[in-house]
Amino acid sequence: MTWTAGLAIYFVVWWIVLFAILPWGVRAQTTSEVPAGGDPGAPAAPLLLWKMGVTTIVAALVWALIVWLVVAQPVAIDDLPFMPDFGDGY
Repeated sequence: MTWTAGLAIYFVVWWIVLFAILPWGVRAQTTSEVPAGGDPGAPAAPLLLWKMGVTTIVAALVWALIVWLVVAQPVAIDDLPFMPDFGDGY
């Protein structure tokens, strides 16, 4: 795996993990706390920097697992029972 491919994979993994982590700890504003013109369904404290930090750590772990699976190849495609037989053409 080249470093550009690794970087691209990390970028995609980071965004997927971010969307999984964004709902953590979200609490909607109550009717008494809503500022004028604000949406009552908006989060009271989104904690975006904290969520981005957690996303970076979790994405790094997932990315390391992916890199290990690609480089070490502990499981090959031929080991998976549900994969069709490609012969020598792949």
